[in-house]
Amino acid sequence: MQALLRQALALVSIAVLPMAAQAGEIAVIVKTTNSTFWQNVHKGADAAIKQIKGHTLTFSGPATESAIADQVNLVENAVNRKVAGIVLAPSDPDALVPAIKKAWEARIPVVLIDSQVADSGKAYYQSFLATDNKAAGEACAKLLIERIGREGKVAIMSYVAGAGSEVGRVGGFKAYLQANSKLQIVGPFYSQSQMATALNQTTDVLASHRDLKGIFGANEPTAVGMGRALVQSGRAGKVVAIGFDGNEDLQRFVKDGTLDAIAVQSSFQMGQLGVQTVNEVLQRKPVPKFRDTGVMMVNKANLQSPEARQVLY
Repeated sequence: MQALLRQALALVSIAVLPMAAQAGEIAVIVKTTNSTFWQNVHKGADAAIKQIKGHTLTFSGPATESAIADQVNLVENAVNRKVAGIVLAPSDPDALVPAIKKAWEARIPVVLIDSQVADSGKAYYQSFLATDNKAAGEACAKLLIERIGREGKVAIMSYVAGAGSEVGRVGGFKAYLQANSKLQIVGPFYSQSQMATALNQTTDVLASHRDLKGIFGANEPTAVGMGRALVQSGRAGKVVAIGFDGNEDLQRFVKDGTLDAIAVQSSFQMGQLGVQTVNEVLQRKPVPKFRDTGVMMVNKANLQSPEARQVLY
């Protein structure tokens, strides 16, 4: 009965939307504007809006990923100014539900990217576009086991506890290690997506665990801070390190051997498909409830390949 009710609510959430595309603003609201990952999402959204007549684009986000209340305010402000649609990367799975419910009540379509909201919010958005973070975390863990074996210590440098992408990504990583090895997990440590915090945390971990064999940096600023700590401590190339995301700093770390590999999401595609999907909803076209935007493992051998250049930024 509950499943039928959820399906009915999902149908209602689409039925109350406008019958045809309404000219106006599509608001792209991300976790923070202070990250090249989210700036690449912006580039994808810009590319999409140029192909859509009658709409304009705005791009915003808090100063930090942990400023959840600020992101809620951005969504509520977009609803209040009656935007045509919203592309949202929610920083917290629970806190954003009331805000996207307000959008649903105002007949404004919402497309989520990168991170999920809680089950209570599933009726209030039309589509979710993201990396399969659990599978990506598992892929990073599998590679780490291949490089260091099944015994020893591995540190997890994470970002914002409870964020939808973090739950899947770090959860998948930990679960795979625990099921397929005897590796001892140190952490996770939460940087709040601040590079300097990740650098200091990693420096402390490296000093406290001289026998550390592997380390995982679970998002862009965390992995950059982790890489810098490895270099500054003289442990680069001595501890097997896997990062996540693919900005220029992380690419350099792969090239010089500080990082063995990086798992790279298609952030450009998230922005591009997010805007395109909002437009499709406004035009009453069917859209998938979930779309996997993919991840690629990039190492020194394939760093310059055409496939890698399409996702690196």
